Amino acid sequence: MNASARRTPEFFRKSVIYQLFLRAFTKEGTLKGAEKLLPHLAELGIDIVYLCPITLADDDPNQEFWSPRQKASGMENPQNPYRVKDYFAIDPEYGTGEDLKDFIHTAHGLGIRVMLDLVYYHCGPTAVLISEHPDFVKRDENGNVKNGEWCFPELDFGNLELREYLWSNMEYFVREFGADGYRIDVASPKIPLDFFEEAHRRLELLNPDILLLAEAQNPTDQLAAYDISYDYGSRSCLHKIFLENGSPDLLEQDRLRLAAEFPEGARFMSFIENHDTANNDYDNRLERKLGHRGKDAMLAALFSLKAIPMLYTGEEAADDNRHSLWGNRFHGKNLTVKWENILTPFGRRRFQLLQTLIRLHRSEPAFYDGSTEWLSDGEVFAVCRSSGDKRYLCAVNPRKESRTLKLSLPSDCHWNPDSVVLREGVCVMEHSSGLQLTLEPYGYLVTKLETKERD
Repeated sequence: MNASARRTPEFFRKSVIYQLFLRAFTKEGTLKGAEKLLPHLAELGIDIVYLCPITLADDDPNQEFWSPRQKASGMENPQNPYRVKDYFAIDPEYGTGEDLKDFIHTAHGLGIRVMLDLVYYHCGPTAVLISEHPDFVKRDENGNVKNGEWCFPELDFGNLELREYLWSNMEYFVREFGADGYRIDVASPKIPLDFFEEAHRRLELLNPDILLLAEAQNPTDQLAAYDISYDYGSRSCLHKIFLENGSPDLLEQDRLRLAAEFPEGARFMSFIENHDTANNDYDNRLERKLGHRGKDAMLAALFSLKAIPMLYTGEEAADDNRHSLWGNRFHGKNLTVKWENILTPFGRRRFQLLQTLIRLHRSEPAFYDGSTEWLSDGEVFAVCRSSGDKRYLCAVNPRKESRTLKLSLPSDCHWNPDSVVLREGVCVMEHSSGLQLTLEPYGYLVTKLETKERD
């Protein structure tokens, strides 16, 4: 695309995001409970917490208006966080307005920004806005409310009063609570792009560093409306590479596609798990599919991409528990993170691994803003990330069997064993023109390449 993405604050490129799902984050499932663990996220190195929806969820028990996954969950809980009853109220399940203020205030004191989750494509069947403003939702020729996907009433963005209502909702949480931005559930094309272009303009008057994240991957999103888009491609490629023996070249092909389709300077949020993928089934958890070492290797690969990384609730604790969008302390089981894993060798290793990867991403331009040279051989994932005269080699074996990778290094650089940042299950041998890496199953290496002194 012959265009440039909108400018965003410099800190954003260096940031690491953490998706915090309150129902799984603590046994209490509350803002107060989560606030106590914010120092833990600060120690990990998190820059931005994105909270799943904390607004009042619709409690309508009529399963005609439940999504298929909600019915299949077996939790018998009508309150889906993504089915809103009141856009201006905090759900008592999570706490109060004061609790949200305290959470954000504590986060800010630790240097962490907070994004809230907005659900504007649809609402709940007994939503306040339907009773107060019947024309805020789409209706059929007979005047009946039209449901969009997932069996929920669809908002009518052709109504200018609805737009003002929602803009005021976005302004409310920034002005009254100090929210630093929003993740937009089911963004464009479900919600008109011009709505968020105007939203961004208005919100910048309250906070010049406001951030909008689109749960979408549309090339025009970042021209004026959004600051970052979801990176579905890298997640899909990493899953194929690690779980289906796909070629690491898939990632290079996907990156070339993004570069061709999106405006220059576009930003993407990369991840390998989120609230959807961790939902309802133990078998959905990558810790169980890959084992802890396999997940470590996938995280090493994730952080080597040019993107803004996002971690999901409990990944730093090597959590393999089942989560549920509908399970809480009132319905079904309260399915929470296995925080006790932090005390185990594999849990400590995971936390330290992520601390190191986050520190690299935040401090080294080669990682947060550098160029990428693809070095994969069809079996081993390998890239060289560069910025100026600094180069970092990242190599990851995504296989359950050992693999060997031969690399040619640029003539002006060499490998120094003292410059290794991360190394797990890798034997390095130098040869005349480069390196030979023998990687054990799920082995990985992140190392700085030293520049040779000129004669």
